[in-house]
Amino acid sequence: MVQKSLLIKRVAIAVRPGSEEILVEGDAIRAWLETRGVDVLLTRMDDPGLKAGIERGEFDLLIALGGDGTMLRAGHLAAPSGLPILGINLGRFGFLMQLSREDWKKTLPRLLTGEYKLEKRMMLKAEHRRAGELLSAHQVINEVVVCRGQVVRPIRIRAEVDGYPIAGYVADGLIIATPTGSTAYALAVGGPILPPELRNILIVPVAPHLSMDRAVILPEGASVAVTTESDHNAVMSVDGHDPLLLQEGDQVVVTASDFTVNFVVFQEPGYFYRNLSRYMEQNPSIGDL
Repeated sequence: MVQKSLLIKRVAIAVRPGSEEILVEGDAIRAWLETRGVDVLLTRMDDPGLKAGIERGEFDLLIALGGDGTMLRAGHLAAPSGLPILGINLGRFGFLMQLSREDWKKTLPRLLTGEYKLEKRMMLKAEHRRAGELLSAHQVINEVVVCRGQVVRPIRIRAEVDGYPIAGYVADGLIIATPTGSTAYALAVGGPILPPELRNILIVPVAPHLSMDRAVILPEGASVAVTTESDHNAVMSVDGHDPLLLQEGDQVVVTASDFTVNFVVFQEPGYFYRNLSRYMEQNPSIGDL
């Protein structure tokens, strides 16, 4: 879903921690915006003051400088407040980013004149349950993964949709992804590519052994419950964050989130497929081999 643009007057620029080069680029963007009458905060993505300012509604836009990991962190910060995000790629891959290092000077004027749109992307909610008790809940932009831990051996997991069994797996893991996440880990294990404006839930097994090896695409209203049935380590991980240990019988319940992540886009419809073709033909994260 695409939403019309809003007037931008207050901007937070958040940089990936630990990179002086990115901080310098962020300072150049800050100076450019300030000379055009925009109030700007330049800070690190892990600054607690940034999170507090977003929650208080102090910004009209969050600009994320880095790569896809930085964009995911920005999304987790901004989505609960509905704050739009613009990604400028200063990392390697940057599939989620809208602009490159070379693009921002010629494109940002369109931001101030309202010549952009907001692309509203679906998120998921993942709940970790044990014996019916809720232990934790997590917001998901790309995917939640239930997979083996340190023991290099497949795990047994069972998946249900709306209370009905769909498959039991002996596999390295199971990915439950958004359309945004369909071009991340799910793509790497052979899953289908979903356009980002769709609102579907994607299930893809990882290295299944004598188990169902097909991806399943579900409607937005579905509820997916994944139960661990292994006596050795299994873990869950959300958007690549540190894994949480699962015990035998634990459940990970995944549904559509009440939140959406709002990406600023300047390109016309169809940009997703052009970018996809470019990245698939020459993956910039690989480097020179």
